[in-house]
Amino acid sequence: MNIYICVGSTCHLKGSYKIINLMKDNIKKYSLEDTINISAAVCLGKCTDGVCVKVEDEVICGVSPENFNQFFEENVLKKLNQSKEI
Repeated sequence: MNIYICVGSTCHLKGSYKIINLMKDNIKKYSLEDTINISAAVCLGKCTDGVCVKVEDEVICGVSPENFNQFFEENVLKKLNQSKEI
């Protein structure tokens, strides 16, 4: 699974580096190092919507430290589990 975290100006100011660190921590927590690739994105085109994260082909905006765990469960763990079921 490929995940891109926006580090453009607006997302940077809204805490994208905190999201990167939370992502790294959760990838390690769930032993997903061989399953998930994370990369920085310069801009995902939705600058007014907060920290944006692209999971495969879907862009999710408004990711914050406060809602990160819910984001990770719904957009990463759930999608990984669905892909294993197929």
